[in-house]
Amino acid sequence: MSDKSEPIVNRVAQSKLVTFDLEDHYPKGERVLLDIKDWLYEGIILREKEFRAFVAEHDWKQYRDAYVALHCSTDAIIPGWAYMLIATQLEPFAKKTVIGDLEQLETTIYQSIIAQLDVSEYKDRPVIIKGCTNKPVPPNAYLWITSKIQSVAKSVMYGEACSSVPLYKRK
Repeated sequence: MSDKSEPIVNRVAQSKLVTFDLEDHYPKGERVLLDIKDWLYEGIILREKEFRAFVAEHDWKQYRDAYVALHCSTDAIIPGWAYMLIATQLEPFAKKTVIGDLEQLETTIYQSIIAQLDVSEYKDRPVIIKGCTNKPVPPNAYLWITSKIQSVAKSVMYGEACSSVPLYKRK
């Protein structure tokens, strides 16, 4: 045993490893689940005249800068034009509108973000896609960013630098 103490070397800090965190791309804005069941007769029948009246009288300004998921929590059959009519009213206010639940909303938001992302800074570099998030990052976002980064990176891993799972290494 040596009396000399070896300095502790942080190999992670010295590596060329780059971390990509999907949470860094989480856009600000309220998420709203707009249930239209109360705009239907007995919650299940869409009567056009009454439905149009609800749409006309609703305060759409409350959705300014929000992300909105339109859905009906009953088993009503909603014609496509009904959601389209609502979307025309949300257009000046909401950042994005989808038909579905909040997970579908987040998935759609991330699909747009990842499609527009420039990943050239990861060219020929080892990249780790951070796994833990505090925000509702949808599972599909991890698939899409892996595919996008894989197209340029030397290698792709998942997790944290201290305990990553290798996913891809260019041959």
